[in-house]
Amino acid sequence: MGFPVAGAAAGLTTTDDWRCVLAAFSHIVLVANSDAVDIDSLQAQFPPTALFVFFNKVYKVLDRPFHRHSLLISRGQPRGANIVYRGEVGDVVKFFPKEYFLGIMNIRLGLEEKLNPAADFQGAPTGHLDLVGFCNDFYTEGKTPTSGFAMALWLSDLKLPGAIVLAGFSAKRSEKWRVVSVHDWTFEQTFLRLFARLGKIAIHGGVSANAYAKLAERFCEIPPAEISLAVAEVLSERLSNTDAEVDKLISLTNVIRSTDNFLRRLKPKFLKRKPSGAPGGQKEG
Repeated sequence: MGFPVAGAAAGLTTTDDWRCVLAAFSHIVLVANSDAVDIDSLQAQFPPTALFVFFNKVYKVLDRPFHRHSLLISRGQPRGANIVYRGEVGDVVKFFPKEYFLGIMNIRLGLEEKLNPAADFQGAPTGHLDLVGFCNDFYTEGKTPTSGFAMALWLSDLKLPGAIVLAGFSAKRSEKWRVVSVHDWTFEQTFLRLFARLGKIAIHGGVSANAYAKLAERFCEIPPAEISLAVAEVLSERLSNTDAEVDKLISLTNVIRSTDNFLRRLKPKFLKRKPSGAPGGQKEG
């Protein structure tokens, strides 16, 4: 097919369907909801043939309409997509002018996650992608992959002609956005950096040189395994010291947390925005 038209995501469900649409772009830029993202700078660095892929609550990184080819990933939750059950579809889609917007890709990664019918997205062109079990053979047991991580790997597996670029995938906590513990951020960052060094993906801004690799050159008489053990020993000591300080902070903040919990229980029910449907744990990524 030729260059994808606006709304091309509508009705897509299979990997082959999605590959046909995505293969037309010279770059596929995955944009994380992160303070590290500078949208204006990012747009300036990629040609008009690039596709920018956003995730869920795009108002975290966009403050005005985005006039470039774009796709929105909406992750399923046990209650369905969070922008649906929170009534935020209009708040999110308004950032994507129709003439540039391919549409929404509604995905799920776990059996407990639910895909929404296209009608739930208020007329926005919507396709679906069921990736249940996609990362099960290697991801940390008891954790679930973030949407960005899963999409980076899935896109790489498609072997598209265009470059896959990750922007803002820092996994750093900030004053504005939290890092949710249901995901294994350390594993994902390690995996993505190794993937980038293999040339499977590109990380916007590049991957910094590994200072620890230089240790092997400096201490060439010591086996690399011994160097790794020394690094692990230092990290273990630092983590143990950090845990001890965290325990002290938890003890010091007991009164504050008790007060906070008490005030939350007093909050009137009509101020609590409770989504409809059965209860279930929610994930950010």
